[in-house]
Amino acid sequence: MPARMILALMLGMLVLPACQQDEPPLTTESASQDDQDEPQVTTESASQDDQDEPQVTWESYSDAGLEAQEQARYAEAEQLYLEALKEAGKFGEQDPRQPTSLNNLASLYYTQGKYSEAETLYQRVLTINEKALGPEHPDVATTLDNLAGLYYMQGKYSEAETLYQRALAIDEKVLGAEPPDVAPPLNNLANLYSESEHPAVASNLTNLARLYQPQGKYAEAESLLQRALVINEKALGPEHPNTVNNLNDLAVLYQYQGKYAEAEPLYQRTLAIREKVLGPEHPRVVGTLANYAALLREMDRHAEADKLEERAREILGIAR
Repeated sequence: MPARMILALMLGMLVLPACQQDEPPLTTESASQDDQDEPQVTTESASQDDQDEPQVTWESYSDAGLEAQEQARYAEAEQLYLEALKEAGKFGEQDPRQPTSLNNLASLYYTQGKYSEAETLYQRVLTINEKALGPEHPDVATTLDNLAGLYYMQGKYSEAETLYQRALAIDEKVLGAEPPDVAPPLNNLANLYSESEHPAVASNLTNLARLYQPQGKYAEAESLLQRALVINEKALGPEHPNTVNNLNDLAVLYQYQGKYAEAEPLYQRTLAIREKVLGPEHPRVVGTLANYAALLREMDRHAEADKLEERAREILGIAR
């Protein structure tokens, strides 16, 4: 097999088809998290001063389940999460341990591609949180994001869009919005999503953009990504992972449309930041090298592409 093909297979990141991106769709990203490729796993506990035995047991099962999931010991994680769910049931459905346990189990099923099981659990979490917290609570928005990400992975774009839009509306309302004249002008779609400057809103915008790209809604996706980039640069800084992921997404979008002049400086900026922040041999750097090389080949700049691919191979230890 040619070395270039081996490189592409190992990276799994080359962006040639529509919407095959360096980052998968976001779900529950926040200002303190890197770009996530899975729904959030939580181990929050109910606010109470006296930690009784069931509470300690619930926490132990939840923490152990999280550790097992992170280490890909999925069968063990499932049993631990089920035990945590059993313990949570002792506190009643309105207690936050119940939806937390359901969410953790749903995230595990999502990771394993068990989408039907995950959907059922996310729906239960949504029902519980809406009843206990109200329909406009941030936790409801988080569950909507998780469920939308699940639909996205199954190609159910219409259902995903509806949920992403609802999550975005909640975050904007709860987190507040700046006056319209503060933000740069956007198209009608982006204006519809107001001018909130919170990173959670940027995540919602990014989710929608990644949803629109494979549907060929490039103008809408571009406007949303640009808005997300402005928010993240302002709120998190120009070198934060969320900001860099927006740069990469925009580069991907421009590349797919043949807007090579617009895509190249974004790949260059993405590469420079990731090398500085993550180190020159980080997997994300390798992915950016591969994406940039693919762009250069489309521009018939094969000698430059060869150099980037050679560097990626050296990092991965692949012989030519």
